[in-house]
Amino acid sequence: MNKEETLQRLNSMNKNTLMETLNIEFVAVGDDSLTAKMPVNSNVHQPFGILHGGATAAIAETVGSVASFLFLKDKEKVVKGIELTINHLKSVKEGFVFATAKPIHKGRTTHLWEVKVTNEKDELISICKLTNIILDK
Repeated sequence: MNKEETLQRLNSMNKNTLMETLNIEFVAVGDDSLTAKMPVNSNVHQPFGILHGGATAAIAETVGSVASFLFLKDKEKVVKGIELTINHLKSVKEGFVFATAKPIHKGRTTHLWEVKVTNEKDELISICKLTNIILDK
């Protein structure tokens, strides 16, 4: 499957999920990375009119978990996030944020991902670490 088909397949899984609610869309897949984008508007603002940290965490966990699923060799496994740490460094009022997951460790039973969330100017908004456990279906 080529990269375009992969992105179409991943985006088709968003129907009736939090990803659809937040308008998260997978936009790029690399040899060992996955990127998604999310619009920043009043739907994801906190009361002060800036991107809510929970929405940022949602896109970070989404892209890291889906990356584990995508790069698994064994399709008889399921991926579950077990720990997410996130540091918010800059605020965003509008536009889009992009979350890119890159592996730190891809073991047999755990994956550790670094997820960088950036704005449209490629400025770092948040940095995250996501640990996923790999289980039998």
